[in-house]
Amino acid sequence: LPASLAAVKLPAAVRAIAVDATDEASVAQGFGELGSIWPALDALVGLAGFMTARTPVDGLTAAQWDHLVDGNLRSAFLVARAALPMLRAGRDPALVLVSSGLAQRVLPGYAGYAAAKAGLIALTKAIAVENAPGLRANAVAPGAVDTKFLAGGTGRAPAADTPPLRFDVEAYARTVPMGRIATPEDVVGPILFLLGPASRYMTGQVLYVNGGALTP
Repeated sequence: LPASLAAVKLPAAVRAIAVDATDEASVAQGFGELGSIWPALDALVGLAGFMTARTPVDGLTAAQWDHLVDGNLRSAFLVARAALPMLRAGRDPALVLVSSGLAQRVLPGYAGYAAAKAGLIALTKAIAVENAPGLRANAVAPGAVDTKFLAGGTGRAPAADTPPLRFDVEAYARTVPMGRIATPEDVVGPILFLLGPASRYMTGQVLYVNGGALTP
């Protein structure tokens, strides 16, 4: 959970531990605290990241590239690595990382984000083949989802040299065969499927959830 969201009011049954997912020490500390409460995990969902305004490759600075890769790929690696020992101790453990359809269908101006999300798919497959049959790892790759993410992400400080994302929901919806943008619930279902027993023979796979906008 990003530190800036630590004050968000959550149900009493939910325990929140604030970490900076891009910082190795912060992730280690967070999972150390978690391990003192629950020594084993049955499931992990890695859902962190952001995109910025469209910028061509030759317009990206190295700092902007690093910012995107750190937030979308490094964070997933650090969290998954820290969680693996606890997952191996869990019951029928499963891991799901959330990628993006842009990892498969790259659009102009999103090189850093697309590259990071493609790397996340490769990371998922590596975890799957390295930990089978004891642990399953799969990815969900949504299209655009109608959340605050489309305003540039939440729970992170904006980079001074990174332009904010501008997204036209209505224009996007017109390009989707199902005629609308996704809601969070549209993505939660596939994630729960990949975490549960109905997908027990699936590992190293990617589910594309985009209303038919991408059919690889």
